[in-house]
Amino acid sequence: MKVVKFGGSSLSDAAQFRKVKEILDADPERVYIVPSAPGKRSAGDEKVTDMLYACHALAQSGKPFDDVFDRIARRYGDIIRGLGLGVDLSDQLARIKSDIASKLSPDYAASRGEYLCGLVMSAYLGWDFIDAAEVIKFDKSGACAWEWTNEVLGERLKNHARAVIPGFYGTLLGGEIKTFPRNGSDISGAIVARAAAADVYENWSDVPGFLMADPRIVYNPRLIERLTYRELRELSYMGATVLHEDSVFPVRKAGIPTNIRDTGNPDSPGTTIVKDGEECGAGDIITGIAGHKNFSLISIEKAMMNNETGFGRRVLQVLEEHGVSFEHLPTGIDTMSVIISDTAIDIHRDRILEQLREVCQPDSLEMVSGLALIATVGRGMVRTRGTAARLFTALAQAKVNVRMIDQGSSELNIIVGVDTCDFENAVRAIYKAFVNG
Repeated sequence: MKVVKFGGSSLSDAAQFRKVKEILDADPERVYIVPSAPGKRSAGDEKVTDMLYACHALAQSGKPFDDVFDRIARRYGDIIRGLGLGVDLSDQLARIKSDIASKLSPDYAASRGEYLCGLVMSAYLGWDFIDAAEVIKFDKSGACAWEWTNEVLGERLKNHARAVIPGFYGTLLGGEIKTFPRNGSDISGAIVARAAAADVYENWSDVPGFLMADPRIVYNPRLIERLTYRELRELSYMGATVLHEDSVFPVRKAGIPTNIRDTGNPDSPGTTIVKDGEECGAGDIITGIAGHKNFSLISIEKAMMNNETGFGRRVLQVLEEHGVSFEHLPTGIDTMSVIISDTAIDIHRDRILEQLREVCQPDSLEMVSGLALIATVGRGMVRTRGTAARLFTALAQAKVNVRMIDQGSSELNIIVGVDTCDFENAVRAIYKAFVNG
């Protein structure tokens, strides 16, 4: 049994709705669908969610939003007519417009895109409609109440052989609509998959799956056919944006595989994310390469640092006092380096350095900006000799100067810091060494 989530690009118009129906009809095991709001039909088009946010902003400032709301209504009208449906959304649209005018929350306004899309999809498929407001719960702090939701939704699904459950939103304890902060429909899909005890959670969008490297840097990178949730976390944290690890937390917890698929190419198997490496087979040495720019390196040196109790705590306490978190913490006997995002440290830079000198009394203290981090991730590295040597040889041959090295004890990844100007060259060199070498 499969739960399927479709992104906004997969539901942008009537033609895309028909593609979705073909995908569902092709596999009777696909029994629960979680739709997003209609996305862009072309590069210059507008997402329905963005237009709903715009309506709310105009209402808040006391300005009319009729023109924007009419565009929203036309989008759904075009889809309904294109599908030949006899659905009338006029009552729902009038109520939503009135609610936005009365200045209900932006979460309420944004969620109506998925709500209306779910109603249309339910009518088109002839499947039951379950309002996410009734089954996805948030606690008083605004965080998803995972276990409560799992219980409520699980019980509801038992009464529906096939159903449409809109993504992106649920309700707070008082009944107010609450949306997820990011990757909203992805999270909703994973929640439904867990509650349904699905065998597979399929996440459909306009991408073929996870690629081994950024296609803007590496030409035609290879598709990752299978990876583990741990590898997904490492790659998404370092910049791979196909699917954020946070958005699959419920299915990861339940051990349900996630299959990323392309609506435009439904015959492609996409990328499957599984619980552990045993389900992946031998595979390649590395799984993928990802990275970020705009980091700073604070380098602290002090003789006999390793004998000075509480030294590391004092360094981190200075950062904590300024609300700055660190990314990596490579250390030596008499050295300690802290990698920090430029955006996190910019306004606190001078004061942090001043406090570090006061509390640590270092022999030398230096901050270097313009650093990029690159993570080479792969479960195969732990069982392959010479992986690090191969990586650093590739960087040396590409004339890339390595400023920092960090490898976790699990040997799941090797992170290197390079000058920002060398970032793209370094990614291409690593990819060539392990894939084309």
